[in-house]
Amino acid sequence: MGSLNKMNFITRLSALCLRKSKMQQRHQSSRRPAVPLGSRILTDPSKVFEHNMWDHMQWSQEEVENAKERAAENSLVKVQWEDQDKYEREASKYWNEFYKTHKSNFFKDRNWLFLEFPEILPENKREELKTEERSSEHTQKNSTDSLSRKSEFFEEGEKYWKKNYERGSTSVQGYVYNKKQAKSLTDTPYGKNCGEELSRLEAYPGSDATYRILEVGCGAGNSVFPILKVLCNTPGTFLYCCDFASGAVELVKSHSSYNSAWCSAFVHDVCDDALPYPFPDEILDVILLVFVLSTIHPDRMQGVVNRLAKLLKPGGMLLFRDYGRYDTAQLRFKKGHCLSENFYVRGDGTRVYFFTKDEVWNMFNLAGLTEVQNLVDRRLQVNRKKKVKMQRVWIQSKFQKPLLLSLNIPEDITKRHPYG
Repeated sequence: MGSLNKMNFITRLSALCLRKSKMQQRHQSSRRPAVPLGSRILTDPSKVFEHNMWDHMQWSQEEVENAKERAAENSLVKVQWEDQDKYEREASKYWNEFYKTHKSNFFKDRNWLFLEFPEILPENKREELKTEERSSEHTQKNSTDSLSRKSEFFEEGEKYWKKNYERGSTSVQGYVYNKKQAKSLTDTPYGKNCGEELSRLEAYPGSDATYRILEVGCGAGNSVFPILKVLCNTPGTFLYCCDFASGAVELVKSHSSYNSAWCSAFVHDVCDDALPYPFPDEILDVILLVFVLSTIHPDRMQGVVNRLAKLLKPGGMLLFRDYGRYDTAQLRFKKGHCLSENFYVRGDGTRVYFFTKDEVWNMFNLAGLTEVQNLVDRRLQVNRKKKVKMQRVWIQSKFQKPLLLSLNIPEDITKRHPYG
C-alpha cells in the first residue's frame, strides 16, 4: 500500500514540477521530452516550423469558438439510421478490412508509452530503466553488444521463469502461491471455494505470473511489442492483448517477437458483457486503453468501462489516452459523416468519438475508479514540408481501483468469485 501512495505522490509531484519549470525548459527541444505531455513550448511563432510538434498549446477564445462552429457545421447532416445500424452491426468487419489493407504499416510503434505511462511496468523495472537511461548518457554501446546483452537477458529470464513459476506455483483468486501454500489455503474452511476452482484456475494463460497487463484493442501490436521488448527479461510478468478484429490478432500472433511464454493474444468483443475473458476477474495490475474507447458507440462505453474495472485487482491502474473534443481529426470531417453528437464515421466504415475531460472522469468514476491523472493534451502538429499547422487534442488519464477496505476478513475471500 505504501508503494501505491508513493506512486501517486510521484505522479502528482511531476505534474507540479512541470508547471513550475516550464519557463526554464523552453527551447530545450534537443532533450528527451519531460512528462507529463512533453516540454517543447512554442514561445516564438516565427519558429513554428522548426519542429514537428509543440506541446502544451493554449487556445485563444477565438480559436475555441471557431472550432465549435466547425464541429456544429459538419454535424448538421447525420448519417441515415439504417446505415448507422449497419456500422454498429458490422463494426468488426470494417476493422478487419482495415487491417487486411494496412496490415502493421499504418500505425507507428508507441515507444512513448513508458514516458507517459511508467505504471505499465512493475516498480522494480521502472527503477531499472531509469538507471539504464542515466547510464546511457555517459556510455555508448555498439549494436552488437546490445543485441548480445538482450539475448542473454531473454535466456536468463526464461530459465528463471521455468525454475520458479512453470511447475512450482499456482494462482488462487488472482494471487500467486506455491503448491504447498495453495494446499494449506484450500484446507481452511474459507478456502474451500478456492480449492474447488483451483484446477480450473491453473489452466488459464499467465496464471503463474505476479504482474499482469491487458491491452484492450491491441490492433497490429504497436503497443504490444514495445512492451514485450521490455518485459521479455522481467520474470513474473505477463501481457494479455485483445482485439475484436480477428485479422489484427493474427498479425500480432504471426509477429516474430510474439512469444506465448510472455503474452496471450485473443479475439474479444469488449461490448459483449456475457463474453468471458480467458482469465479471472481482479487479477490485472494494469489495463491499457489507448485510442480504443472512441471506436465504440457512446451508449455502450459505460458498460465497457464497468466490465474492465472488474478485471483490475485492488490498487490496479487503468491507463487511458484517446481523441479530445475539437481535435483536427474531428474538424476535418465533411457533412454527412456525423452519426451523433461528436461521433463520426470515416470513409472506411470505422468510427470515432471525441471526448471531453469531464466525460472521461464521469465514466471511470461511475465504474468505481479514482482519478490519478486526467489531462487535456493540446499540441500543435506541423507539416514542415507543406507548411501546414494542425491543432491536436487528446485526453490522457490514469484511474485506479481503490484498495479493499478490509484485507484480512475470511468472509471476504468466500464472497469473491474468481470469474465475477
